[in-house]
Amino acid sequence: MTEPARSGSSAGSADGGFAVVELFTSQGCNSCPPAEEALTDIEQDARQRGEPVFALGFHVDYWDYLGWPDRFADAAYSARQDAYARAFGLGGLYTPQMVVNGSVEFVGSDRGKATSAIVAALASVATTPLELSLDAGAGAHRVAVDYRTGPPPEKAVLNVAVVQRGLVSEIARGENAGRTLRQDNVVRAFTSVGLDADRGRVEVEVPPDLDHRQASVVGYVQHDGARAIVGAAAVDLQPA
Repeated sequence: MTEPARSGSSAGSADGGFAVVELFTSQGCNSCPPAEEALTDIEQDARQRGEPVFALGFHVDYWDYLGWPDRFADAAYSARQDAYARAFGLGGLYTPQMVVNGSVEFVGSDRGKATSAIVAALASVATTPLELSLDAGAGAHRVAVDYRTGPPPEKAVLNVAVVQRGLVSEIARGENAGRTLRQDNVVRAFTSVGLDADRGRVEVEVPPDLDHRQASVVGYVQHDGARAIVGAAAVDLQPA
């Protein structure tokens, strides 16, 4: 039997700590661009240092009522933020919001808090190591991710996100009307699957306009109830 073609190898929580940085944002929110710039800097700095820091920009849809439908927004991402709000005991949703490793949240433009949270996360130990590999033959509009983990905790899920860098949008309406926004690490596709085995495959549909040269797959293991993230890894769709 012929082994399927593979593309890329994961970098992530094989041994030490890691930081999954989720930003909830919107193109319709005028306080979000500074947080998105912070997320870009976090990801670029981590790449230069070779640190396992994984940045994800989730665009929510509840700002669309102002007249600018964010082309990256998804109601599922708003629902994800709402689950965090309930877990943290917050009174409601807000943007920009950053969540690090599912365990600490703060205003996304607060670089001091972001740095402190990431440093603390990197000093921790991954309890569920995760490795990812890609099937290069899955097709242009589908990403097939093979994963291998340590023994997962009970009620754990594997989140798989496809993120894209270097996106530019001209904003015509809403609070950012007239601005050109450059956004990185934008979540273009996302799915969660229950972890009942230490290895398996997840397939994700990706949008037809995804630039594979600027995209990565981020996987992270999360407690379904407590929301704590216990392992993470990433792999570029087209390795350099």
